[in-house]
Amino acid sequence: MKHIFKAMLLPVMALPLLFASCEKDDGSNPTLNLSHASDGFVLNVPANSANNVYDLSSAEGVMLTCSQPNYGGVPYVTRYYVQVAIDEKFKTDSTTAHKELSKTSYTSAQMLVSASELNDSIVKLFQEANPDDTYPATNRPVYIRLRAVVDGINAGLSYSNVITIPNVKATYVEAKEEMPANLFVKGASILDGTSWKAVPQVYGVSGDFFTVVYIPANGSFVWGPSNSDARGYSRLKEINDNAGATVGEAEDGGVKFGKAGWYTLRFTGALNGTKNQYTLFIYPAKAYVIGNAAGGSWTDSDPAWELTAPDAAGQWVSPAFTAAGELRAYVKVPGHDWWRTEYTLYKGTTIYWRDFDIPGDWIGGAKEKAKPAKSDPENYSVTCSPGQKLYADFGMGTGEVK
Repeated sequence: MKHIFKAMLLPVMALPLLFASCEKDDGSNPTLNLSHASDGFVLNVPANSANNVYDLSSAEGVMLTCSQPNYGGVPYVTRYYVQVAIDEKFKTDSTTAHKELSKTSYTSAQMLVSASELNDSIVKLFQEANPDDTYPATNRPVYIRLRAVVDGINAGLSYSNVITIPNVKATYVEAKEEMPANLFVKGASILDGTSWKAVPQVYGVSGDFFTVVYIPANGSFVWGPSNSDARGYSRLKEINDNAGATVGEAEDGGVKFGKAGWYTLRFTGALNGTKNQYTLFIYPAKAYVIGNAAGGSWTDSDPAWELTAPDAAGQWVSPAFTAAGELRAYVKVPGHDWWRTEYTLYKGTTIYWRDFDIPGDWIGGAKEKAKPAKSDPENYSVTCSPGQKLYADFGMGTGEVK
């Protein structure tokens, strides 16, 4: 039967630095000899560890004992540092991912190792290897070794063997990851090829993001919740290719499209434990104008008012307006009403994706928004005349009506 260790409080014995006293140097003085330090030393497996569970959330520490490195047969004060891994490869490959406890070290061959530091190190190792997953609070084997040096002079580096503690329970309560206001994408065919492009949120729908991009054949992009967190193909929970883009993983880990074209990318995020995971939907890009300037038509996805896409980079062009009125334009994202993915031309030149309520028109909505960014409501409204067209460059985020 396995027992749960709630706390381990065994006596700690210090090994003193020994000196030989004499009036003259007759060869009996302790001599520091580091020639055998690389031979290593023995870290003992805790007694009955195979039949017990180390619950780190409630234990004070884990008791470890070891022999002393060979420093010439004299027990010099030795400083021990604890290293921990969760991958069994650590037993034979010291380059395997591991953590060295940074807050505590020990000068005794019998040491009560901090349970909280072990706990945090184990969780961090798991999260670094599985960035989208929440740490499972289940028992797991943990692999430990000691690094030793002569205290005070940081010499005589020596490592112990690696021991296995088979049943360790680590837990970690992590704050839930907040859903970002935007996502970001970057690729050779996006903006200038090196800059991150903001992916706006579908108006009024948290965790739902969209953008329009051109991807050449075998082109790729990376994405992330910030422009300092580049993620690729493997970091997507799921991909739904509704455009026949032939999606796969690029050599650099990005999301690769086998077929060239204009695409609408839609990312939907959902909390899994404490981490957000994202699904990518890919659609053929479609853009439209609607409303008074479009002959008074308020029909969603009216083919008579669809913009024509360029072959690659460049401007999308609308049909000529047939009446006067305010510009109302949008990218169609399947599953959403047109007004949730609407945009205007801020100051007549910059694509501005809707992020506030518009009860009647852009200028009225900007006035009611009542915050500094909307202190110039007239700059959010574009008046169209019959015969004019909308020219929208979704690649660069610019446009004009002329």
